[in-house]
Amino acid sequence: MASILAFGAYLPERVVTNQELGERLKCDPGWIREVSGIEERRYAAPEESVAAMGASAARDCLERAGIGAGDIGLIIVASGTAGRRFPGPAASIALQLRAGQTPAIDLPMASAGGLFGIALASTLASSYGNVLVVAAEKMSAVVAREPIDPGVAVLFGDGAGACLISRDGGSARIVDQLLHSDGAFAEDLRLDFDAPLAMNGRSVIMQASRKIPGAISEILAKDHKVPAEVEIFLMHQANQNLIDRVARSLGVEPAKFYSNIRRYGNTSSASMLIAASEWWQNPGPKAGQLICFSAFGAGFHWGSLLVECVA
Repeated sequence: MASILAFGAYLPERVVTNQELGERLKCDPGWIREVSGIEERRYAAPEESVAAMGASAARDCLERAGIGAGDIGLIIVASGTAGRRFPGPAASIALQLRAGQTPAIDLPMASAGGLFGIALASTLASSYGNVLVVAAEKMSAVVAREPIDPGVAVLFGDGAGACLISRDGGSARIVDQLLHSDGAFAEDLRLDFDAPLAMNGRSVIMQASRKIPGAISEILAKDHKVPAEVEIFLMHQANQNLIDRVARSLGVEPAKFYSNIRRYGNTSSASMLIAASEWWQNPGPKAGQLICFSAFGAGFHWGSLLVECVA
């Protein structure tokens, strides 16, 4: 069974507060906090690409794992905001890491990309050894496209996260994974070429608030566990109100759901990995703990992943 060796993250330097966005978009900063739980987010510099952010997160992850780029057997990169049709950022990230001719795969997925990447890596690790999963997003460039929708623009930030999966060793063992997709709702959350983000907020929040706790309950029942046995839930950071709603649905304290959305906003496919990287550093996993990952995103794609700390 594959294990998680380390996480890494990268956040751009520029901090964009609700006050700044409120003045620009002519909306109340307090309203932004109320509807989303977000107080500030990070914006990448104009010249800072998805690949550059992803490479920085990958380096952080590899350093924490004590592994060099030459020890990577496969690279998987998730992003919904790549700057061109092809090639995707995976090959550029591999080049920046000096990973030679290591195979690099792109997952053009928003929000749920980090989760799907880890799930794929846990299966492919048996063939490729160490699999590096990277998720990077430059949402600030997307929400700046005219016509700007203030209700959408205030939600998103930029950043990247990374996770190293290995077939050998590791104290955080991936015990199960669960993935779902439903194209019936594809039009409700989409990003067409050279167009602003289109989001049916009512549909997205309704489906997410049902499908995330459903996937968590499904994977826990499959492994004969209950929500109370989970030490921490590491979830896609879409909206604080949604996170709280999922906690209530499962009957657990909101404190069991790690949240950093107040500081970073919704960084799409990178958000779950950034949150995991922070929690992994402090307080970090301990032997005997059960950790549940979950995400939901455009497609719709959603799922959960269960990890057991064994040492």
